[in-house]
Amino acid sequence: MNQYILRKLGWALLTVAFVVVLNFFLFRILPGDPARAVKDPRLTQQSIEALQRRFGLDRPLHVQFFFYVGNLLRGELGTSFHQQRPVTTILAESLMNTLLLIGAGTVFSILIGIALGVLAAWKSQTVVDYGILIGSLVAWAAPTFWFGIILLFWGSSHLGLPIGGKLTIGANYAGWWERWLDIGRHMFLPTLTYTIIYAGQYTLFMRSAVLEIFSEDYILTAKAKGLRSMQIVRDHALRNAMLPTVTVVALNLGFTVAGAIEIETVFSWPGLGQAIIDAVDRQDYPVLQGAFLLLAISVICANLIADLLYSYLDPRVRVG
Repeated sequence: MNQYILRKLGWALLTVAFVVVLNFFLFRILPGDPARAVKDPRLTQQSIEALQRRFGLDRPLHVQFFFYVGNLLRGELGTSFHQQRPVTTILAESLMNTLLLIGAGTVFSILIGIALGVLAAWKSQTVVDYGILIGSLVAWAAPTFWFGIILLFWGSSHLGLPIGGKLTIGANYAGWWERWLDIGRHMFLPTLTYTIIYAGQYTLFMRSAVLEIFSEDYILTAKAKGLRSMQIVRDHALRNAMLPTVTVVALNLGFTVAGAIEIETVFSWPGLGQAIIDAVDRQDYPVLQGAFLLLAISVICANLIADLLYSYLDPRVRVG
């Protein structure tokens, strides 16, 4: 087991090292000059050259790379060209808003998806199964931005919910509970969008996995022993059926920060997606590099966690 964990950690570290190299050179080959991207007509050629010297853009590429790696080892991601603030601070603020938004959506979508998937497999080829299957297919196939816009119009017109932002502008809160209540009202529609779309995917995978498990010999043996259906599902089928679902959940957890960009754009949520869009528009290399590195590491960590969960859910992984 220790060798298995060390091997997975080693591959994860090698992947991170490759991402660091790719992260630096990827944004340097993009067209345009970030110093000239500052939309200020008062900037002269001398001012642009001063900006290039200040941020080290006039140095050779290999010198910039070594400075970049050195800053990473010290936990520094540089300074934003546009905001003149540390990238770590900008990404931390945006990431907290994103995690707040997708955290609840991830939990709800996993719980709902697993429950509906097991129910659909248990009631296979019935009206319940067909209804869950059709609803899950529609939810998974629906474009995120389109579905978000539909919920935006519905929630604002019928429920009176806010149409964007995180807090009501100019609101005076009597206490912390009113502030969080206001945040919850703003979070409801984007969280609902995220939950429905990802729950449909988890439902389909869980249903397929449970149906496959139901055809195994040990399930037939459990039925022959007279065990109840719910006991068979809980004690014998659910744990083994979780393996493919864990894979999908782990991949989604890694990409969920990037996938929330569409939801944050539709609902004007001040998260990481909005920060990335602003950085692309302004060619803010440090912010883009930091965001790309953050997304890549989140994917690597999510896959590492999935590998470790495999060894817990299926002892054959440890033996292999």
